[in-house]
Amino acid sequence: MCRSIKTLRPPVLPEEATEEEIRAAALQYVRKVSGFRAPAAHNKEVFDRAVEAIAEATAELLDGLEVRGAAARGAAG
Repeated sequence: MCRSIKTLRPPVLPEEATEEEIRAAALQYVRKVSGFRAPAAHNKEVFDRAVEAIAEATAELLDGLEVRGAAARGAAG
């Protein structure tokens, strides 16, 4: 899909993805899907909401993933 979005889970990324990395991936996704690098003023609010929603969904996904041989990041001990 979008080659500039990198994998944000181990083992590709050796440590937890930062909020900044997650938001950057969400922004790239919204840019790709919308076809806009930066939205016009009348589209900024919906563009920004989409980025935030996708960032939240991405963080939730990463927290729930289990990588073989490793415990889930979000699991409590």
